[in-house]
Amino acid sequence: MSDISEERVRHLAGLARIDLSDSEVSALTAELVQIVDVVAQVTSAVDAETPATSHPIPLTNVYREDVVTDDVLTQEQALSGAPETDGTRFVVSAILGEEQ
Repeated sequence: MSDISEERVRHLAGLARIDLSDSEVSALTAELVQIVDVVAQVTSAVDAETPATSHPIPLTNVYREDVVTDDVLTQEQALSGAPETDGTRFVVSAILGEEQ
């Protein structure tokens, strides 16, 4: 059994500046007790031989070969669809103030 009490929930709500009614405090206390108990059950089921996992199914990244080809855009082609260029670069609006 956890040591979650209504007084502790009220204290935490005060720290978080959350105004809770008495019924909300009661409901949250019960929910937090359940959460802490379930976490304790899961923790007790794990031993030193249980590997840590972040995902139940092993994930692998799929990469394609990085092959150099002659099929690349020229600078002119890359800039052709841009709304505004200075002839050699994309022109975008500044996002930082002038002091930056």
